[in-house]
Amino acid sequence: MSSYIHPEPHNEYITRSDQPLQNPVSADTHQAACSYRLQRVRQQLLASDCAAMLLYDPVNIRYATDSSNMQVWTLHNFARYALVFAEGPVILWEFHNCEHLQDGNQQIDEIRTALNWSYFGAGNRIQEKAQQWATEISQLLHQHSPDNQRLAVDKAEFEGLDLLREAGLTLVEGHSLMEEARRIKSADELELMRWTIRVCEQGIQRMHDEQRPGMTENELWAWLHFENIRNGGEWIETRLLASGPRTNPWMQESSNRVMQAGEIISFDTDLIGPYGYCADISRAWTVGHVAPTTEQRRLYQLAHAQVMHNSGLLKAGLSYREFSEQAWPIPEPFYPNRYCCVVHGVGLADEFPAVAHQGEDWRSAGYNGHFEENMVVCVESYIGERGGEEGIKLEQQVLITRDGCVPLSSYPWQEDWLR
Repeated sequence: MSSYIHPEPHNEYITRSDQPLQNPVSADTHQAACSYRLQRVRQQLLASDCAAMLLYDPVNIRYATDSSNMQVWTLHNFARYALVFAEGPVILWEFHNCEHLQDGNQQIDEIRTALNWSYFGAGNRIQEKAQQWATEISQLLHQHSPDNQRLAVDKAEFEGLDLLREAGLTLVEGHSLMEEARRIKSADELELMRWTIRVCEQGIQRMHDEQRPGMTENELWAWLHFENIRNGGEWIETRLLASGPRTNPWMQESSNRVMQAGEIISFDTDLIGPYGYCADISRAWTVGHVAPTTEQRRLYQLAHAQVMHNSGLLKAGLSYREFSEQAWPIPEPFYPNRYCCVVHGVGLADEFPAVAHQGEDWRSAGYNGHFEENMVVCVESYIGERGGEEGIKLEQQVLITRDGCVPLSSYPWQEDWLR
């Protein structure tokens, strides 16, 4: 029998703080989390008989090296990359004149200047610059792993991949290796994640306190960014906040729509906070915090029931398929607008797995596996009829244990809506 432990809300949620929060994470905890993550990457490389991993995804670079620089910009500009050897050095190619950003970073053995051979960086010299890049990478493989030329790559432009193959390297799909490495959290990682969640909850509370009729959705959403940034956070991956008729269907991002008293507000934080960890929490209120209508209360109760039922199933050893089959049955009127998955992994961002709903979703997109201890997942719900006036989005971030799951967020539900 699995179990779900209901968290006690923090007393400080009664009123917001006008000062930044005090970070409780020690330097030793941070360093231990970083060392664990690098070890996880190297374990994946050894298990796959790969000499090294070439990383371009800034989230993967952060995971392996604890280095960050213009994270969102480098998602679409290939201006920094890293090479992690299974048994050898960690080399980071940093953006122009940014080597100083990694002063004191114990995860990195060598820093070089990145060679940007995308069209933005190289123009009509792409082939020339890509050849320089491939030559450098292949020389490092020959130097540090002369007997193993298998290189995992998380992502790269196809011209460079072809050149690496021509240099004699065997390329291995590396994105899946990184997802597997990131899947299991250490106790130190969980401390970093709890701090990000605390910062996120401060932002949620600020939105709760600031929201009022006549405000735009964007004005309200800005408070979450404010609290995240001033407490050392980094960015927010989406702008999923909607009010009134824009809550149905879901997935509409915040706008300049003026919110009216009594309307539903639903939001999904998708917040990348301190140390690069993600806090992915959804809650719903009414504008002006007025009492909900009978229909709003019904929608909320159904969404809450889905989150609670599915959380109660989770435990180590349960297969994704078993979980999907036992998940809360979505009533037919709400099924067409169902959320895209039942649960998904989360760490430095949304991660593997994404567990599909039973039935047609499982047949088209489902894949099996097992929940393991110290995985962190987000339990999702969206309840809104197709063509309905409003909808409710709820989500809870939980830690998988041997006997059940433990919520990592203690931000309160609308308890008076559940009676």
